[in-house]
Amino acid sequence: MSRAEIRENVELAPMTTLGVGGAAQYFSEVKSPAELLETIRWAKHKSQPLYVLGGGSNLLVSDAGFPGLVVRYVDDRLERLETNGDRVWLRVGAGKNWDELVAQTVAWNLAGIECLSGIPGLVGAAPIQNIGAYGQEVAEVIESVEVIERSTGELHLISKNHCGFGYRDSHFKGKWNGLYIVVAVHLRLVEGGQPSIRYGDLTRRLGPGRPTLQEVRDTVLEVRRSKSMVYDTRDPNHRSAGSFFTNPIVEESLADEVDARFAKDAMPRYPAEGGVKLSAAWLIERAGFEKGFVLGQAGLSSNHVLALINRGGAQAEDLLNLAKLVRRQVLERTGVTLVPEPNLLGFGVEAFELIGRA
Repeated sequence: MSRAEIRENVELAPMTTLGVGGAAQYFSEVKSPAELLETIRWAKHKSQPLYVLGGGSNLLVSDAGFPGLVVRYVDDRLERLETNGDRVWLRVGAGKNWDELVAQTVAWNLAGIECLSGIPGLVGAAPIQNIGAYGQEVAEVIESVEVIERSTGELHLISKNHCGFGYRDSHFKGKWNGLYIVVAVHLRLVEGGQPSIRYGDLTRRLGPGRPTLQEVRDTVLEVRRSKSMVYDTRDPNHRSAGSFFTNPIVEESLADEVDARFAKDAMPRYPAEGGVKLSAAWLIERAGFEKGFVLGQAGLSSNHVLALINRGGAQAEDLLNLAKLVRRQVLERTGVTLVPEPNLLGFGVEAFELIGRA
């Protein structure tokens, strides 16, 4: 029986795309549900808090680090479970790189996640965040999610209908937060299916005709690179966590107020469950921020105001202060409260202003 190795004082900054933050008091890399269960039991026996680290692309670690056990799950197996007509069911280990999965499914001519190309991180984070981009959401193709229950160590298969998927949200992120650890995701894709083109920028770039899945993937990657939304060390904006704030969903009355306040600027607004979805980037720009805005060693991407970046040598505190400033100024100028998208690890009261609901 393999045993999980527990190491002490392991720096977390190199494991995140922002490249900031302190060390984990304890750290373990595991490659099977059995090893994961072993680390859960170890943390419980030692009365240590436990955090499961994915690809580190949606995470801001405090400068103090994390006073507990950080576990990285690296099972990246990909299996075809079943084929029925043009429907194909896959089981994907939570430790698989998300974009590598998309590339593989496109190569297999399986439609369903081609517009989610270039999203950094691992498969295990996909259902938690209900990742989405350019008109697609992973919830559309998830059949079920394999999880380990932290308190009992039991393995469960949770169907999509019970996951509470919403815009960049799920029960795993909400009421189930801290209860389960994702170990695999079951997807249902369509062999030979038509690409999903629901986003204006993609339609314009692809032009008329019926593009292939590969053409859609290539175009999505092109769009994301133009906004520094693909992790590329050659890009000076690459040290980011992607979009730092979600596009807010507000009541129609508030959307109308904002629209009237900035009447000379065309405000993007989209119908959404529970209200109207606004563009966080548009709101940030209306609040007086421009691409390339600098605050110490932190800043906004020169390609996209929604991405907060480490300009080199930044501390987590610098990113936190910039996020607070952006959120506060957007609230003052527009009346809209922005909600951060990345997980905040190891922070105390200094993060309350950012994560609280105004």
